[in-house]
Amino acid sequence: MSDPTGVALSTPGGHALPARFASATATVEPRRRGTGLVLWVTGALVAVATVGALQITASLGYDDTRDEFDSTLDATQATVTEVTRSVGELVATSDTAVRLLDSDSGVLADSAAKDELTASVDEAGDARASAEEVVGAALPEADTKPVFFWELFGASEGLRQDIEGLDDLDTELSKESPELTSAETQLTDAGVAFLGSAASAAASFEQAHISAGNDAVIALRDAATTAAGASALDDTAVTSFIALQDAASQVIASEKAELSEKSGPLKSVRLEIEAFARSLAPGVLMEFDWNPIVNGAGSNGSMGGLTTWWWDEPDRAVIELSNSVAEQWPSDRSKALVAHEVGHAISVKCEDMYDSSTQDSIEKWATAWAISMGFSDDANGVWAYGYPPQSYIDAASGCR
Repeated sequence: MSDPTGVALSTPGGHALPARFASATATVEPRRRGTGLVLWVTGALVAVATVGALQITASLGYDDTRDEFDSTLDATQATVTEVTRSVGELVATSDTAVRLLDSDSGVLADSAAKDELTASVDEAGDARASAEEVVGAALPEADTKPVFFWELFGASEGLRQDIEGLDDLDTELSKESPELTSAETQLTDAGVAFLGSAASAAASFEQAHISAGNDAVIALRDAATTAAGASALDDTAVTSFIALQDAASQVIASEKAELSEKSGPLKSVRLEIEAFARSLAPGVLMEFDWNPIVNGAGSNGSMGGLTTWWWDEPDRAVIELSNSVAEQWPSDRSKALVAHEVGHAISVKCEDMYDSSTQDSIEKWATAWAISMGFSDDANGVWAYGYPPQSYIDAASGCR
């Protein structure tokens, strides 16, 4: 049976228990198994994501910095190469300048130009030393890309410092380039001016050694022309300068030999006659020989002359005179004969004015030229070859 209280009635001798246990407030505890594991897994995932993000950021940042480093290194290396090339050119030019200075005999080149070149060599040496100090700096190298993010961040920072160093070096190198260029230009200009001064002095040097042989004078002129055409300091410039120096030496040696041949009591008169002949035909290169007998004449008061000339450039001739021309100087006869020989010599400038196909025509031309110059003594060629046609005299008047 049952009771309204809900308690079952037990049989005698038994226990009476409630159908369920209850309290004033019935609470059911939630299950908490596995909560710590979830938190650990969540934390681990966050950590992994964070590390991953750091790794990616560090790797990409390193790659960008490395690209910038490589680009900066290439640019700096290009500047180093350019400066190194400029240094090499300056060294070569300086060596050439020194060779020029060492080969100078002091005969032709201007002393002030030499001082300027010497100073330019010294300044080029200073510019070279400054550039070599900068260009000799070691360039940084990038190591192999690290693996871990903390290494990548450190490597990126190192590359950044290297980039700044390369930028500074490139700036410094860029300052050296104009200095090298300026030194190169100044040195070249001074060298060319030095060489040019020697070439320009050749003409006055020739006049100072008027008795030199034609071949030596022609060699001097040719060497001066070559030297004057130099526009750079190189082996060609040195070669041309040495050739010019050698030619000048040959002029001196040639003149010494010529003057030795003219030595004796008639030397001063011979030189006076040679100067007189040159004054009659400016621009014609003349060389003179003296002998007792020339062209079958020279004894018993007779005078002889013989001229050899070349139809080429430069206008040149060799005039041979008998000693008797000097012995009778400054008579009208001597002057007239010399004028006749100069008439042959100057024909190289006026070959189109007369017929040079026959010996008679050639002699008539020289006689006509002497007459046109005012030398009327029969030694002008009239005595030996007869009076020339007036047409020859008129033509000869235009040959100067």
